[in-house]
Amino acid sequence: MAEELVSVVIPVRNEAASIEATIESIVAQDYPGRIEIVVADGLSDDGTREILEGLSAKHEGFRYVDSPTGRTPNGLNLAIHASRGDIIVRCDGHAELPPDYVRTAVAVLNETGAVNVGGRQHAVGVGWMQRAIAYAMTSRIGVGDARFHYGGKAGPVDTVYLGVFRREPLFAAGLFDEELTRNQDYELNIRLRANGGVVWFDPRLEVVYRPRSSLRRLGLQYFQYGNWKRRVIRMHPASTRLRQLIPPLFVIGLLASLVLAFTPWRLFALPIPCLYLVLLGAGTAAQLWRTRDAAALAMPAAVATMHVAWGVGFLMGAQEQVGTTAGRGRNP
Repeated sequence: MAEELVSVVIPVRNEAASIEATIESIVAQDYPGRIEIVVADGLSDDGTREILEGLSAKHEGFRYVDSPTGRTPNGLNLAIHASRGDIIVRCDGHAELPPDYVRTAVAVLNETGAVNVGGRQHAVGVGWMQRAIAYAMTSRIGVGDARFHYGGKAGPVDTVYLGVFRREPLFAAGLFDEELTRNQDYELNIRLRANGGVVWFDPRLEVVYRPRSSLRRLGLQYFQYGNWKRRVIRMHPASTRLRQLIPPLFVIGLLASLVLAFTPWRLFALPIPCLYLVLLGAGTAAQLWRTRDAAALAMPAAVATMHVAWGVGFLMGAQEQVGTTAGRGRNP
């Protein structure tokens, strides 16, 4: 039986520093069938477009389309519409796929009957702070029970990192919601599962992810995650998970502790921050033991930044209209 055509779709904007390595990692895949690459460029102005032009001349089956808004879900949908494969592989402009990624993903799709498969977002840092942030993003104390952050057994899950999709169920679900700046992958997986599909995690599908390298940028990222998660929960209340409610409850608890600290009941201000410090200390000690890397000493700052920023973002919530159908219901 002939191998299925695979389309790798990549939304980019100003990825000059990494896009060539990303494309070369796709060209180097050991998948025995054909692979086409479709990049949606969000009007980059850092030299990305010139690199894409060079790659288009260099590699057969590579092309790019314009994405005027520069937003991730719009770019993904444009690239998907421009693609021809029965299997759609989502990739990011700063990711590098291991050589067996496509072959393994296609095999898992066929073996499980899933409509979307994916694996682990393996956060790897280079500098001292980036390594600390990577440790925070791969620890249970930092990210809870989301398997795509730290690994685990293969099986059905709520969501996966990136994703490798069957074309027909993807279009039946309506593609990515173009009104969601963040969390559009999680929301799409809700609709795929609502249509009877299975989203499957396989730990062999591991992609290196370079996290933010400063607490300021990490805080902004997680504020946006929490902000848009609130909107997705308003759209799909049944999708709510305990891990998503813990950060906003923690922020509320901290604010209550702060108020109590200036009242006669100030002793009641101690339990929440003290318990949190104990948990941070235990998680840091465990990471130090595993890695023998002094950068783990900064992990508490990274974890606290993630939790507080996510919780504040969630409590504020994205205010745009909920329940639109932008980006959905398009036919192949």
